[in-house]
Amino acid sequence: MSHLQLLLSLPLALAVAACEPVVAQPTPRKSPARPKPAAKPAAKPAARPATPRPVAVNTTSTRHRQIARMFASAKLPYPPPVVFLRAFKQEDQLELWAGKRRQPLKLIKIYPICAKSGSLGPKRQEGDYQVPEGFYRVLTVNRRSQFHRSMKINYPNRSDRVLGVKGNLGGQILIHGKCVTIGCIPIEDKPIEQLFNMLNRWRRRYRNVRRIQVHIFPMRMTAANVKRLERLARGKPQLLAFWRNIRPGYTLFEQTRRLPRVRVDRKTGRYLITAGR
Repeated sequence: MSHLQLLLSLPLALAVAACEPVVAQPTPRKSPARPKPAAKPAAKPAARPATPRPVAVNTTSTRHRQIARMFASAKLPYPPPVVFLRAFKQEDQLELWAGKRRQPLKLIKIYPICAKSGSLGPKRQEGDYQVPEGFYRVLTVNRRSQFHRSMKINYPNRSDRVLGVKGNLGGQILIHGKCVTIGCIPIEDKPIEQLFNMLNRWRRRYRNVRRIQVHIFPMRMTAANVKRLERLARGKPQLLAFWRNIRPGYTLFEQTRRLPRVRVDRKTGRYLITAGR
């Protein structure tokens, strides 16, 4: 057998050994190329849901609502027609009173006085570190005070001008925030914020803050405390005379819950105190 015949018989031998018939394989035809589908446009990414913005809270309105509830609990409108502040140096207390005209006032709140300077007794000159004592009024309220918020009282008043050191009386006596003082009445920031907001609303409604009285006493002038003051003023007749002079302003209000009428003798500087209406 030639080499050519051997090569031609090899596929048949392999097919018999594999037990499968040899089938002639047709030549595969190439199918016509199909056109490629047009590419779909890329989908836009889904828009993210908008983050809700926090709702702005009107803190001033919230604070006024809180103050209004404070007066409503006393069955008073806000702002009330009459507002009165009374301070006691020994007890470290500032009282807020309010009411309707020609009616007894009601105690609304007591603010602690957080710091003090000087001693018991009136202020008579600049630099004596004293907190004034006597009968005053609010002059102005200040939103941009260096002590957060503040209200200025009318020291020196007519009595102070007669009894104090002429030409060196000082001034700028405030009820204010923070907790430092040289002759003022500090009640810290949150209390002064509440008091300022109330007085500012009162000013917008009734116009003149100078109608708001501020009485400052060395202590609650009860009979027992007056005896204490007499001991403290031993050897100081002018101081004792002053405390006896201002005591009716305390006792009349305690008896009637109505503001006493206060005038000043321009020659002696003494307070002339009578019952209010």
